[in-house]
Amino acid sequence: MSKEKNANQIRLTLSDPRDCCSPRKNKLAGEVLMVDRGNCKFTTKANFAEAAGASAVLIVNNQKELYKMVCEPDETDLDIHIPAVLLPQDAGTSLEKMLMNSSTVSVQLYSPRRPVVDIAEVFLWLMAVGTILCASYWSAKIARESAIEHDKLLQDAADEILSAKATGTTGVVDISITSAVLFVVLASCFLVIVYKLMSFWFVELLVVLFCIGGIEGLQICSVALLSRWFKSPGESYIKLPFFGAVSYLTLAVSPLCIAFAVVWAVYRNVSFAWIGQDILGIALIITVLQIVHVPNLKVGTVLLSCAFLYDIFWVFVSKKLFHESVMIVVARGDKSGEDGIPMLLKIPRMFDPWGGYSIIGFGDILIPGLLIVFSLRYDRLANKSLLAGYFLWAMLAYGLGLLITYVALNLMDGHGQPALLYIVPFTLGTFLTLGRKRGDLKVLWSIGEPERPCMHIQLQHTEESDE
Repeated sequence: MSKEKNANQIRLTLSDPRDCCSPRKNKLAGEVLMVDRGNCKFTTKANFAEAAGASAVLIVNNQKELYKMVCEPDETDLDIHIPAVLLPQDAGTSLEKMLMNSSTVSVQLYSPRRPVVDIAEVFLWLMAVGTILCASYWSAKIARESAIEHDKLLQDAADEILSAKATGTTGVVDISITSAVLFVVLASCFLVIVYKLMSFWFVELLVVLFCIGGIEGLQICSVALLSRWFKSPGESYIKLPFFGAVSYLTLAVSPLCIAFAVVWAVYRNVSFAWIGQDILGIALIITVLQIVHVPNLKVGTVLLSCAFLYDIFWVFVSKKLFHESVMIVVARGDKSGEDGIPMLLKIPRMFDPWGGYSIIGFGDILIPGLLIVFSLRYDRLANKSLLAGYFLWAMLAYGLGLLITYVALNLMDGHGQPALLYIVPFTLGTFLTLGRKRGDLKVLWSIGEPERPCMHIQLQHTEESDE
């Protein structure tokens, strides 16, 4: 039965014995039997309830949380024809009180159908694409400004060029092939540690780390945005112990960012806490994409290829080694008693009667995002138009790959899918194909930026036309 209006109301009765681990003395006339969890297997309870004439069995858990009811490995041939439902302890206690007060309690059992597409998936898609868009344009703007400044100095003095090179790399980390491979190895080690140590207190530690990163990301993004309107506080600095030179705008914004993260951490279990988590997460991702750069297509190919194998292994292959998908268990927080680790974006499934969240991990945005951000930096430095460049097509490929991920998720009845399995071939394949077709592959692969003998005049002209 999938609709409440079509479900029949059936009388509820307590089991005797309460655990239903032995045959019931009195026969039932189609009532729903409520039993306590424990002392025997779920299948044993269901078999005895059906033999007594029950139309369904409600098993009251001995804890507030709910867990999956599973069969034993040797139970391959079961003959159970009634539904069995696990209830949380507090719900069972409420029903028992009503029954003990000589009240007649009736229940309806029905299984509502999930919508084919929930609007949460649409918003999550927009959030992921929008995050990469913001990071790309911010990074490209800074890269073009640095190139203009560098080319101006190119005409002035060689000493100033050396100084510009030294200061131009401040705050930016270029990934090497070794660090790309090492990143995936360390990510795998971290995933196993989280899986093995998953508990309430370990999740609390992850929340603290997430808040630290979120505060930093939110502060950097806020200062960069507000400095457009408050130029004087953004350019005035004060020296502080341990922190060095800090702008007055940063001093004003930082306490607000800290307060925002602390409030989220304290109230993260309320229904609307996902909004704060997503704001902190998006700010952190944009900041990382701004600081960490893929220098060329060769490094990007190695990074995305390793991440592609990483995602497939920990979602699918890990089931063979750990008897469950490590990635899915960690993302859902199955062993922690909470809603999962905070290192993901999530939106509640608004029209799903079963509730829950649509989620996407940071890695599914960060890893391909590094390549897409690189594509726009290259386009801006090469003065390529939107259609003639690589960014538009890489962005469309990412959006299509993420869309196909959601299609696969629905076709697989909600079973977790490795998003990079679909995103990497689309994004990387599009970049490589276009680069080879346009004759830019050699430059993209090795150098990562176009040759610029003296490009400051062209870059300045482009900057002025944009304004």
